[in-house]
Amino acid sequence: MELALLFILLPIAAASGWWLAKRNTVSSDASTHGGCEFSADYFKGLNLLLNEQPDKAIDVFVKMLQVDNDTVETHLALGNLFRSRGEGDRAIRIHQNLIARPTLSKEQRALALFELSQDYLRAGLLGRAEALFLELLKQGAYRAESLEKLLDIYQQEKAWEKAIDTARRYELLAGKRMNLEIAHFYCELGDGFFASGEHKSAVKMARRALNVDRRCVRATLLQASVEKANGDCKAAIKSLRQVEKQAPRFLPEIVAPLLSCYQSLGKTTEAEHYLEYLSAKYGGITPLLGLADLLRQRGNEQEASERIVKSLSKRPSVRGLDHLIELHLANSEGTARENLLILKGLTRRLLEEKLPYRCGHCGFKVKALQWRCPTCKDWASIQPVQGVVGE
Repeated sequence: MELALLFILLPIAAASGWWLAKRNTVSSDASTHGGCEFSADYFKGLNLLLNEQPDKAIDVFVKMLQVDNDTVETHLALGNLFRSRGEGDRAIRIHQNLIARPTLSKEQRALALFELSQDYLRAGLLGRAEALFLELLKQGAYRAESLEKLLDIYQQEKAWEKAIDTARRYELLAGKRMNLEIAHFYCELGDGFFASGEHKSAVKMARRALNVDRRCVRATLLQASVEKANGDCKAAIKSLRQVEKQAPRFLPEIVAPLLSCYQSLGKTTEAEHYLEYLSAKYGGITPLLGLADLLRQRGNEQEASERIVKSLSKRPSVRGLDHLIELHLANSEGTARENLLILKGLTRRLLEEKLPYRCGHCGFKVKALQWRCPTCKDWASIQPVQGVVGE
């Protein structure tokens, strides 16, 4: 890569070296020596190159480049190249040097400022990057691009109120709907309030999220968590049952809190009916296992086992098999029990090794549900895995 860059820089540096020498050579010297000489810096760069020090040679040649209308694009290209290679310091130096030149046009300076902002962002200097993007907004240059980058910064800093404001401005300017993202920003605020015991504020944020995006499952789960924590299990059940209308793929997330609420109210029969309905309509293993647990608690292990066997015949499931083995272990002994324990060990190992959630955008897998993919940064893209080792 260094050699490829040197092939670009060498002729440009040669021209710059010749021009510098010409400018600094008096006419008498020119007549004496019969022409212009290259500058000392150019030969210094060549010497470093010959001594297999391409990094230092690049720095020398870059330093030699004169900023004028003919070389602005070259400076910008070099800065972008350094940034893409992860050489942030070099990219920053080039773009800072460019901005310092008074000969730049307004458009050239704005572009150099935007590139420097991206250098800072790539280097993790979020405060500096934010300041420059805000300056570009004031200038009216690269507005949509700056808002998009600011949105990235505020999400990294977890400055959710700023993120909401920026997302709304970007939505208006770029004409791109940001409902999903804004709803999650409200949920982030709500989660913080809930964690600190500020339940009213948490519910307020959840409702704002739902006003922005009525299909936001996260907001519904947050609202149900607050209602359950406040002892209002009836309201929590009502909220949890809304998930079916919002996004059925997230139904596995409501089974545990739903069972807890129904049991607190002494309405296990109602819980059985609802879980049976979910299992029949959507086919997921989690509602069925929740139903099996209720049947087991009532002492009806035979029916629980039969329901799981019937489901496994239609849709094989490692979780279902593991649960079935556990049911049979309670009534087995001797060799049969030993064999079941071996099978139980195998299913446990499979379940421990699998990652039950996957991003629908980039395929990244995780052990627990996350509302933002750590790889592609998409919101609400991670969901329960379907199939033999999933739902």
